[in-house]
Amino acid sequence: MSAEARNDEGASILLVDDMEDNLVALEAVLRSLNEPLVRARSGEEAMEALLRQRFAVVLLDIRMPGMDGFETAANIKRLDRTKDVPIIFLTGTDADAGYAFRGYATGAADYLTKPFDPWVLRAKVTVFLDLHRKNRQLECLLAREQDQIDELAARLRRMDTRLAGGAVQDVPELRDQIRQMDELLSRMRRRRDG
Repeated sequence: MSAEARNDEGASILLVDDMEDNLVALEAVLRSLNEPLVRARSGEEAMEALLRQRFAVVLLDIRMPGMDGFETAANIKRLDRTKDVPIIFLTGTDADAGYAFRGYATGAADYLTKPFDPWVLRAKVTVFLDLHRKNRQLECLLAREQDQIDELAARLRRMDTRLAGGAVQDVPELRDQIRQMDELLSRMRRRRDG
């Protein structure tokens, strides 16, 4: 996958709750962010979604039948592919006082009780969307730089092969190839230094 293709992927938001009303409320609050919203009605569905695509953030209800939010979060953090996805736990106001501690201990980035302030939720999700975009940009820059390093290494191998085989008789040709590689390195340094 090219660096540009990786950067064009949307910053999807995974909404995990077993209650339809809660999913509808989350969608109403987050729709204005204009990012794809993906629903999961259980921890198992959430894990399947996370294995199918990348997400900028997961909003995860704690109380669900079957795999609850804590177990789902532990599974998310256990996998290399998903371990860095931030999780915001959502739970009812009647939740046990130890839920917040347990949520953070499981790897949550944040914790909100229902009913939550829509502005606060949107602001928190926006921060994670921005971080996701910046991480994707960095990944693309690093991939582009790695491509250029690979190109330089290949040129050096070809040059070494030609020198070892006595194929280069023309010193100006050799100097021209070295100049081209030096220009590529200079461009890489300028981009890095910004």
